[in-house]
Amino acid sequence: MSLLKKLAGETALYGLSSILGRLLTFVFLTPYLTRKFMPDQMGIQTDIYAWAAFLMIIFTYRLETTFFRFGSKKEDRPTAYRTASISLIASTVVLVATLLIFAQPIATWLEYPDHANYIVYFAFILGFDALSALPFALLRLESKAMRFAVIKLLNLFIHLGAILFFLELGPTLAEKQLLGADSWFNPDMGIGYVFLANLLASAATFILLAPNYFRKVGKQAVQAIFDKELLKKMLWYAFPLVLAGFAGIINEVLDRTLLKAYLPGTLNERLTQVGIYGACYKISIFMNLFTQAFNYAAEPFFFRNADRKNAQPLYANIARLFALVGSLGFLGIMLYMDIVQYFVAAAYREGIVVVPILLLANLFLGLYYNAAVWFKLTNRTKFGAYIAVIGASLTILLNLILIPRIGYMGSAWATLACYVVMVGFAYYWGQKYYPIPYPVAKILFYIGLAVAVYFVHIYTKPLLPASLIVSLGYSTILFLVYVLIVWKIDGPQLRKIIKM
Repeated sequence: MSLLKKLAGETALYGLSSILGRLLTFVFLTPYLTRKFMPDQMGIQTDIYAWAAFLMIIFTYRLETTFFRFGSKKEDRPTAYRTASISLIASTVVLVATLLIFAQPIATWLEYPDHANYIVYFAFILGFDALSALPFALLRLESKAMRFAVIKLLNLFIHLGAILFFLELGPTLAEKQLLGADSWFNPDMGIGYVFLANLLASAATFILLAPNYFRKVGKQAVQAIFDKELLKKMLWYAFPLVLAGFAGIINEVLDRTLLKAYLPGTLNERLTQVGIYGACYKISIFMNLFTQAFNYAAEPFFFRNADRKNAQPLYANIARLFALVGSLGFLGIMLYMDIVQYFVAAAYREGIVVVPILLLANLFLGLYYNAAVWFKLTNRTKFGAYIAVIGASLTILLNLILIPRIGYMGSAWATLACYVVMVGFAYYWGQKYYPIPYPVAKILFYIGLAVAVYFVHIYTKPLLPASLIVSLGYSTILFLVYVLIVWKIDGPQLRKIIKM
């Protein structure tokens, strides 16, 4: 099997959990929640999950990526895993305890003074997720993509099942006084039951992964020890990645927090706008899950193949194929928006205008994952921090300038600008220290052609009869036109790349 086919296979398995998970979330959970809760309640969910994303960087301090670097060789893996595990367990206990102690002040600061229980839930969610990060990294490094996918899917089904139990069965059980529900079910808890369901899913995932903390890593592993000197090296390697992680989270989720702070109107009105933006942001989830699935497979793949003679051309071809598949994904969503829009309730659809911008932003984020490989392989992780800080600074600046003027559209444009700039810096510095022959012209061609086809669609569609069947047929024709143009120009070369 070719290396690219192997990477594609692992991406598909990692994507199975991500794609099916996000698909169920998009097809079921988002429509369900947007119809169950008003936009202001969804705004609370969006806001708290944004803060949780920031805290997750602190909880894991990028030890999962660091483990790929120091545990990529089988003989080093046991000690690297034991060292990272002990460090992560100790820090998680301290951080969870801190959040529990200060739950009420934090809730008040977030403007949810009556819901300190939200902070308690997320203290444990973050704790369980942080402790699960390293076992998941081990599965990825050992190419156990199937087990990874199964556990991720179990997490999803438990989460969805618990939401339905609390929000659908809970009221009925309480009314009929079954299972003691009249004592534990609180109809005023609202969106809090979504958080509680998340907690149960995270706890179950940790329980499934916990045995990895106690087993030997590798069939012929030497006795694992806790190595203080190795931990120092790992933390030194991870520190720039933590800074990059913070900056990356700023790029991904700070817009929700800034929208809440800088939009005009009352708190409820601002949360409504945040809820609309957050719900429509989820439509871009398909591109995001593709980049996430790719990153799950590609990160350990890059490390495992770093010593190959043809490593750099291989990485260049991966970026090319990623850009093509991502461009197809962009068109697949935007050309069929007549159907896709119904996955959010009518009250949220005014925000659909942000979707094409966010899809392109996530596509460039995936290209950044490709372009960022060089500083991880060459131990120049400080450049990752530099790039992420540049991106974060641009995100903050553009959001502060644009939100008061054009609302959440400003946040969408800021996200796209940020990732384009990050890709540019990663490519520029990478060509100096670890030159990879990326086919830049081809990558831009795939993306530019997709955007051009999309503009043809939006400007010519009003000329067609107002019929869903006609609209979908026209969209399909345009999609096939894109595929045929690419295949006519690049078909033979793409076949050769796939067989590598």
